[in-house]
Amino acid sequence: MITVSGLPGSGTSTTAELLAERTGMEILSSGEIFREMAEERDMSLEEFSDLAEEDEEIDKKLDKRTIERAEEGMILEGRLTGHLLNMSDKSAFKVWIEASLDVRVKRIADREEVEDLEQLKKRVIKREKSEKKRYRSYYDIDLLDTSIYDAVLDSEKNRPEEIVDRVMQEVREKDEIYD
Repeated sequence: MITVSGLPGSGTSTTAELLAERTGMEILSSGEIFREMAEERDMSLEEFSDLAEEDEEIDKKLDKRTIERAEEGMILEGRLTGHLLNMSDKSAFKVWIEASLDVRVKRIADREEVEDLEQLKKRVIKREKSEKKRYRSYYDIDLLDTSIYDAVLDSEKNRPEEIVDRVMQEVREKDEIYD
């Protein structure tokens, strides 16, 4: 398994998709699972995120579903997937993708066709603070602690193809060590 984690707009989805194309591996996205759970309750993502901040069972159910669905040969994409696998009995090559806040906000604005960058930046900061608070409270995880990752890659300085090349190279090297 390979986990691909990072803050919103860092490039985790792009990295996971390119890895899947190159390897034929299936992607399991915790964001998609979160959306499924919001739909199950007939709520918007923002409403469901607000509820998740008050009800820790939502995050715990999301994380449990992610771990339960995780199988050998999968790419797990999501903010906590590296930490979740690190805390489970399942092993994975763990990748953290990083980029500056301004770059991430611009990417999100482009993706969601948002014109007001300042308003979007405030929403992103609010969301990240909420998530960091929840992860610390529920699991004692510092989301920005990258020490658990096998690779920390900058999507601002590297094109997505370069990131995927590095991941594949490092996975091969790690496999050789254990062979």
